[in-house]
Amino acid sequence: MSAERGVRDAESAARRGAARVLVCFALEEEAGAFRQIAEGKADVLVLITGIGQNNAEKAVRGGLKTFSPQWILTSGFAGGLNQTLTTGDVIFSTENAALCEKLHAAGAEPSKIFCAARIATTVTEKQELRRTTGADAVEMESEAIHAVCRERGIPCATVRVISDTANEHLPLDFNRLAKPDLSLDYGKLAWAVARSPGKLGALLRLQKNCRFAAGQLAGTLAKVIWPP
Repeated sequence: MSAERGVRDAESAARRGAARVLVCFALEEEAGAFRQIAEGKADVLVLITGIGQNNAEKAVRGGLKTFSPQWILTSGFAGGLNQTLTTGDVIFSTENAALCEKLHAAGAEPSKIFCAARIATTVTEKQELRRTTGADAVEMESEAIHAVCRERGIPCATVRVISDTANEHLPLDFNRLAKPDLSLDYGKLAWAVARSPGKLGALLRLQKNCRFAAGQLAGTLAKVIWPP
């Protein structure tokens, strides 16, 4: 997925009418469960930015050329750094009091979330990030999105779900399997699995955990945007 897809989504929303809320995800896999809930609702736009701060900034700036949401949520998966967090826990960070209240009411927990330049793949790496940043979780896009929102005066919140905990290694070093634009190179992935077939079980477990996490995140986002 690319920032270009996100800009096309934004242009489509502009033709339908301005969306009230923009919800940004790096990957379609993170957004799928929420898309199902949001289908047919004109007051929300899903924007797929691509991985990393550069892609996120480019996509959001491109989207804001064609529409003006009332507020923006930067969402998706996060790696746990705080050992108390479990898979499927939904956390948030925001400077906006109204969004903080909405997120509390939806069941998300306020947390310190660090925006990193690479995927934290090992327990040792997660422990070091916890020690040096004091953060509860780590992701890769939100800092750039918050910067654009501060520049434009748009309320913004990071809303993330734990996909892998502080005590879990990722089955592969996905940093080494990325293309220059940080998207996953499926050829490299297939070769990595072929070289280490014992990793397949762990990859399938991670996929299952990510599906569960995406569902938990989608439910929380729905409560924030359309309170019961």
